[in-house]
This record gives sequence, structure tokens and C-alpha cells, in this order.
Amino acid sequence: MSDRSGSDVVAAFDCGTNTIKLLIGALPDVAVRESRIVRLGQGVDATGRLADEALERTFAAIDEYAALVAQHPVSRMRFCATSATRDSSNASVFASGVHERLGVWPEVLTGSEEAALAYDGAVRNLRTPPAYPVLVVDIGGGSTELVLGDATGPVAGESIDMGSVRMHERYLRTDPPTSSEVAACVAAIDAHLDDCPVDLASAATVVGVAGTVLSITAGVLDLPTYDKSVIDQAEVLAADVLAFVDRLVGMSIEERMAFPWMHPGRVDVLGAGGLILSRVLARCSAATLVASEADILDGIAWSMVR
Repeated sequence: MSDRSGSDVVAAFDCGTNTIKLLIGALPDVAVRESRIVRLGQGVDATGRLADEALERTFAAIDEYAALVAQHPVSRMRFCATSATRDSSNASVFASGVHERLGVWPEVLTGSEEAALAYDGAVRNLRTPPAYPVLVVDIGGGSTELVLGDATGPVAGESIDMGSVRMHERYLRTDPPTSSEVAACVAAIDAHLDDCPVDLASAATVVGVAGTVLSITAGVLDLPTYDKSVIDQAEVLAADVLAFVDRLVGMSIEERMAFPWMHPGRVDVLGAGGLILSRVLARCSAATLVASEADILDGIAWSMVR
């Protein structure tokens, strides 16, 4: 959406509840884009602390990323962390581990910061100029960002404490989930959306980012493999998304793994994430959903070249 660029190489990290992502590049050129499912937020909703094994998985991924950063002339680095570290009592252990490995301290984003970066990353990536207002839907493991904006940027946004991991751990405990579990999960999602100040119905375009939306899009398209080149910028009918989620949520983990595009690190929580997406779309007047591979990670990277 903009022709601004910079020659300096930046490294952007986005560490969420379920995944940790890295982007390295002299924007708009991207040299490295990596993602690891580490489930940092495992059990945080119940215990209030980051599990030792989750920290180990995350630090192992950061070690890999540090080696990648060392291969590039990175001049600026930004490490942003979201709801898992907002909610944990032992966040200092995580912060110290990041600093030891990368030499920077993680920033815990506020909801408004998260929303603005997610919007910028997603809308900047669109190859076809969208009809405004645009609603960006970013479903993470611990939270969901809903951001409504125009050509100048966000005009309203909300970070809601419902994500694929959080809602799965709270409500969908059976494999496959029972009808009463699904009903309870939907009721909780609807209650959150009832309290959301963002006018979802006004959106002329809905753009979905991050793993839940991209995986659901792969399912709607019935892809033979997870193909980013097909998924990015794909436009699917909202009605088809709702139908696919209804089918998905009733499946067992074993049945879901039969999808050739399914990531094993996402298979258990995708039903809950899909329910969040479907309930959001049900409130929107837009008939389609646009999937975007670019997300908050891109927004973090661009924030360093302004």
C-alpha cells in the first residue's frame, strides 16, 4: 500500500501464544520469513505462568533465529511479545532468556499497539486496493485483534482475550468436542464480541491474517498441500468458511490430520480458532474473506524503517 522502503536490514520478531515468527529484510525486500509453533502459552490460562517445557521450546527456536540473524547485516531489531507474556507471572524468565540470546529486550505490546501493527502489516500487503472500511482479523493463540480502518490507518481496534489455544483449553476438552462444549465455546465468543466496540458490520472488506485464518482458507480451497502462493490474497466466500468450520469442529484430531495442509502443531486448536473466525464473519456484512500471509510481523518490521 506504500512505496516507502529502506536500505537498512531489519529483524522483526513476533512471539505469540502459539507461534514465534521472524522476518529479516531491507524492506520491501524480505530475505527471511520463518515461523515455528512453540505453544509458549501452554497452560498459561490455567496456571498463570509459562511452563518450563514451553520456555525450552521457545528458547530453542530463538537460538535458531539468532543464528539466522547473524548471517545478515541487521542494523535494527525489534522483538514483540503478546498475550502469553502479558498473562504470565514468570515473564521475567522469558525476557531474560530473550535478551541473553539476541541482545534486545522483548516489548510487551499493548492491545492498541498490537492492533495498529496488525492493520499496517495486513493492509500494506494487499495487491488489489480494498474497499474501505477494512476489518483486519488477527486470531492468535491467546487473543484476537479486530481492527477497523481506512486508507489513513486504524480508526477503531480491540484486542480480545480469546484465541485458539485459550478457547480450546477452556471449552473444547473432548476429542472430538461434544456439542455442549462447542455451544459453550460459541456462547463465550459471542459474549466477547457483544462487548467489542468495533463496528464489525460496517466493514466493506475483511482481511484475515495468521495461522488460523490461513489454515482455514487452505481447507476451504481444498488444497493438496499448504501453498503460500495460493493462500496469500485468496478471496473465499464467508458462507464457505462457516460451512468448513462447522465440519472441522466436529472432527477428531486424527481426522483433521488427514488434511494434507494441516500443521500438526495447530491441529488440536484449529477448531476453536475456526469458531472465532466464523462468529466474527457472521457479524460482518462483507460476503468474502481475503487471506493475507503478511500480518503483524510485517507491521513490526515496517515500524523500524519509518
